[in-house]
Amino acid sequence: MANWNDPQPGMGFGASPSLSGATGRGEVFDAGLRKHMLSIYNYMASGVLLSGVVALVFATSGMAEAVFATPLRWLIALAPLAFVMVMSFGVNRLSTTTLQALFWAFAGVMGMSLSSIFFVYTGPSIAATFFATAGAFAGLSLFGYTTQKSLSGLGTFLIMGLFGILIASLINLFLQSPGLAWGISFLGVLIFAGLTAYDTQRLKNEYAYVAGTEYAGKSVVMGALTLYLDFINLFMMLLRFMGDRR
Repeated sequence: MANWNDPQPGMGFGASPSLSGATGRGEVFDAGLRKHMLSIYNYMASGVLLSGVVALVFATSGMAEAVFATPLRWLIALAPLAFVMVMSFGVNRLSTTTLQALFWAFAGVMGMSLSSIFFVYTGPSIAATFFATAGAFAGLSLFGYTTQKSLSGLGTFLIMGLFGILIASLINLFLQSPGLAWGISFLGVLIFAGLTAYDTQRLKNEYAYVAGTEYAGKSVVMGALTLYLDFINLFMMLLRFMGDRR
């Protein structure tokens, strides 16, 4: 007769094979997710650093002043948008290596475009705004990564708001209203702060669909591009409040 004090088949004191397997898969997934998100942050931070270095060199060398006095300023201003459109619409056709090259080219051209801020604002106020943006971005992105609440509904509202401020900005090109400009900047800070948290959560959730696929590398580059744009736009909106004009 079996002794009920002895471990029975399937009732061992250790974890069952199915539970151990599930735990192992969960640990592998978590490790893969952390590596995936870290790659996105590394690309994004490197892109921001490259843009900052290019902007500073382009402005202090005198090249920016010379170029912005010619029609080439429109090419520099519109080139970043062209890169974003090519990457966004061509992501399925382009290779990962090509997307990476386009990302670095975009960050460099964006730096040339951003160099104009050194003619409008003082260097110390630009630096202070940059570090304030970095701190806010880190906190917002951490919230988006750790929160258990779905931000999908908020994302829809924020994207609608983004289109709203884009339209308002175009209108203000003709009106030149200081009050409208301040209102756009205030709403822009709120919208891009929210988008930082929303996009972080979206990229985190996206990993479950791209892990182990050929799209994983592309997802890293496009994720870095998304967070880069959130950071730069948040920085530019805050600069209108924190920047000291020359």
